[in-house]
Amino acid sequence: MTDKDIDVKKPKRKVDVCGYPLSIFFIVVNEFCERFSYYGMRAVLVLYFRYFLKWDDDLATSIYHTFIALCYLTPILGAIVADSWLGKFKTIVYLSIVYTVGQVVMAVSAIHDITDTDRDGTPDNMTFHVAMSMVGLFLIALGTGGIKPCVAAFGGDQFEDHQEKQRSTFFSIFYLSINAGSLLSTVITPILRGQECGIHSQQKCYPLAFGVPAALMVVALIVFIMGSGMYNKTAPKGNIMLEVCKCIGFAVKNRFRHRSKKFPKREHWMDWADEKYDKLLVAQVKMVLKVLFLYIPLPMFWTLFDQQGSRWTLQATTMDGNFGILTVQPDQMQTVNPILILALVPIMDSLVYPLIKKCHLNFTPLKRMTVGMLIAALAFVAAALLQLQIDQTLPKLPQGVAGQVKFLNLDSAPLTLTIDGTIDVSVPAHQVNTGDYLTFDKSVRVVFNKNTSTGTGLTLMSQTRRTALVSPTLDMNLVYDLSKKPDDGMNAIRFVNGLGSVLNVTLGVGDIAPLSVSNYSLVPQGKAEFTIMDSGGASCLYSKELGFGSAFTLVIPSTFTIGSPDCWQAIQVVEDIQPNTIHMGWQIPQYFLMTAGEVVFSVTGLEFSYSQAPSNMKSVLQAGWLFTVAVGNIIVLIVAEAAQLPDQWAEYILFASLLVVVCIVFAIMSYFYTYTDPAEIEAELRQPEHEPEEKKKKRDQVEMERKDSDCSKSSKGSDKKKKDSVVEQLNQEVKQSKM
Repeated sequence: MTDKDIDVKKPKRKVDVCGYPLSIFFIVVNEFCERFSYYGMRAVLVLYFRYFLKWDDDLATSIYHTFIALCYLTPILGAIVADSWLGKFKTIVYLSIVYTVGQVVMAVSAIHDITDTDRDGTPDNMTFHVAMSMVGLFLIALGTGGIKPCVAAFGGDQFEDHQEKQRSTFFSIFYLSINAGSLLSTVITPILRGQECGIHSQQKCYPLAFGVPAALMVVALIVFIMGSGMYNKTAPKGNIMLEVCKCIGFAVKNRFRHRSKKFPKREHWMDWADEKYDKLLVAQVKMVLKVLFLYIPLPMFWTLFDQQGSRWTLQATTMDGNFGILTVQPDQMQTVNPILILALVPIMDSLVYPLIKKCHLNFTPLKRMTVGMLIAALAFVAAALLQLQIDQTLPKLPQGVAGQVKFLNLDSAPLTLTIDGTIDVSVPAHQVNTGDYLTFDKSVRVVFNKNTSTGTGLTLMSQTRRTALVSPTLDMNLVYDLSKKPDDGMNAIRFVNGLGSVLNVTLGVGDIAPLSVSNYSLVPQGKAEFTIMDSGGASCLYSKELGFGSAFTLVIPSTFTIGSPDCWQAIQVVEDIQPNTIHMGWQIPQYFLMTAGEVVFSVTGLEFSYSQAPSNMKSVLQAGWLFTVAVGNIIVLIVAEAAQLPDQWAEYILFASLLVVVCIVFAIMSYFYTYTDPAEIEAELRQPEHEPEEKKKKRDQVEMERKDSDCSKSSKGSDKKKKDSVVEQLNQEVKQSKM
């Protein structure tokens, strides 16, 4: 048998290392780098939308899940291109180039200095960055999805028939490289994002967070091409998915043409394809459709599962990430999932399932999947309970037309304010009024002391928070306060200058005029040090330990003596927004439940699908499985945009409830499902009695002619060759009808 006969391009040199083809090492390294690139970029993506592009939570979530859905739709396209046109090797190379370009475009789109003409740290042309980001994400989705069905199969093609054991080990190593790449990237890229970089101003380093994955994708492409001369490159042989679609399409069309009652009914609607397609293919399509029907409820699981990278990451931004000596970024919490997978898979396989079997419980694959969906629903219930606790720590804005105000006394003596002649408010020296913000839904008149006949009118804008700087010698000065937590776990700090001279404060605060307040400056978690200087050069060092997501007003009182050793003690601290007090560690239970649900649902689902799939149609079910992931992410878009729930915990409960309902539907469908043995059915259909009658008659006729020819021995050599050719052709047709 020649290379042409088996349709495989052999490598120029076959090199084995420890019994394994050397070529697979290039493939494993390629997969590690590609997975690092994909998961690293994806880990910081929703925060890039939220804090760099300045989108709100809902829009950031919607675009994130649109991207994920596209990543799981394009594998179908990649499989068709590889099997029907380019072959696996060329498909991987060409789409990897597209993939690499997409990653580079994403890295460039995150450079704020490109359009920051006024050098204030904020891009001036956000449309440019949004357009570049969308182009980059589309190319990445096309690349990563297109090569997804090709790389593992291409690795399997490198082994000979006698290397079955090595092939099995390869797939284990291949899976390990995927998890290693995703785990390392979700740890490293958030750290890179947390750095500050820039040409004119220092900002969160999204270019580096996207640039390193882009560099890894370049490495992946180079490494894969380096092994080109060692690969077995199987030529494209046609895509079974297209054949299945054609068969289904013909059955539907034929059934529609024979919809009249005069035509007898058939046992299954796919039997209407018998006129054109072999019975074995029709039977295989029936088995595939039987499993695909069970896939209908499955997208709801992925709807919840993939929100780990969106809603749960955004939830972590309102939490405390201080783990003692370790500070965890919100996007790093996603590493909990791959870590728990590596721990739970062997525990389930070696302990839980055998224990259930010893208890004589019939824990079938479909029952496992049902339990996995329920566990995932519980994960979202846990997320909702946690969100309720977080909401207690968030600033509460007034509803309707109401506004909020607090009074800050710049004088060295306490003040008593009277509002509309009825409400008395005590304001300590150099402090704010006792109690929380005061809420008003109309303009009010403020009098500094009861015996004063004159007062100041105070008008508040709806749903805003403001601080009124008050002093007997100063007309009331209103300044805006933050109405929400600072972005990305940062802390907002501002200073009030109670002195009669200009002061300068470092760390981005700048000059502060007498009896006025500075703008808020964003400061990261940790110890912050400010140097306060006057025009004469005297200075005072003030430091404060900051948590996550707080806002403070630091009041420099009129009694402040700059340059004295203990000058920092005179500064008064006013808490505008309390720091995050709910620890990120409280997200671990919901991650544990979701990962447990994934192990029970996803691993079992793939195992079930392969056990129920015909031998040549496992790729069709794999495409169907990936399609459920895409649909699940589309459901997130629909619910997030349509529900418009005011509270995040309510949305979590909604998703959990939907999954429970779907789980009940799936359990009912599973109850009526009958397990089959595809190999047994295929073996029965390959028996001679299932051979088409027309082909059997032709074959018998040719065999009779051949026997007559042998008996007479009068046939010419050319006639004999011709008949042998016909016999061989018919034998080939029969073989194809059995495949």
